[in-house]
Amino acid sequence: MIDVDLKELSELVSTITKQELLPRFKNCKINIKEDGSFITEADIAMQNHLQTELKKQWPIYDFFAEEMPINKMQDFFKKKSKKGFWCLDPIDGTSNFSSGLPYFSVSLALIKNSKIELGIVYDPIRDECFSAINGKGSWLNGQPLKVSKNKLPLKKAIALVDIKRLNPELRIRLVLDPPYHSQRSLGSVALDWCWLASERVHVYLHGKMMLWDYAAGLLIAQEAGCISNALDGLPVYQLNLQPRQAMGAVEDTLYEEWKNYINDLS
Repeated sequence: MIDVDLKELSELVSTITKQELLPRFKNCKINIKEDGSFITEADIAMQNHLQTELKKQWPIYDFFAEEMPINKMQDFFKKKSKKGFWCLDPIDGTSNFSSGLPYFSVSLALIKNSKIELGIVYDPIRDECFSAINGKGSWLNGQPLKVSKNKLPLKKAIALVDIKRLNPELRIRLVLDPPYHSQRSLGSVALDWCWLASERVHVYLHGKMMLWDYAAGLLIAQEAGCISNALDGLPVYQLNLQPRQAMGAVEDTLYEEWKNYINDLS
């Protein structure tokens, strides 16, 4: 049983996002982390502010976030939180955010007993709050999200594909022999899963996503009825610090067609 009020949590995330991120949108100095990814003062401000408020309102839960130092991340997973923890990406799509591209989000999940129990992905540009509770469903601004299960062929589908992190053979095939109607790459893993859940796109493929990138969005997509898996054949969600390669689709027939294309590299 989850002791967190989803509406209360959603309002908290949206309020802090509007305070910390929107005033800094397109007006934030970029720094480069050791792994080559971007970080800004907005990432840190968002993470610190939300951590403080989460601790005040739900003190039982531990806290884990993308902008923690790597040694603290490693220590966190060694200790294996027994009471559950928040998993935060303070800005999923920092390069978009810092460049003024309006496709980024705040992603927050509650992981308890090794399961993703709750997820919120908030898009402040569109004021869209996607949310889900494990086994209870998904919502967009409080309205239920459920994919239609229309039998759309792959050749008519819109695909969200992050090409640069895939293996070279698959990248070349996607360019020379694309199986879908059209392709996009937008730059926020959390929002990507939510757009799949809302059927704005129909299939998905990404070559490198971390736990904080996908935890909330994946739950939202799954609770909306989407089908997903990792390219290694295992579930996308793994409770560790290893990057995942994942694919998804809005319904099972389309998923099978998409999976067969990806796996057929002979």
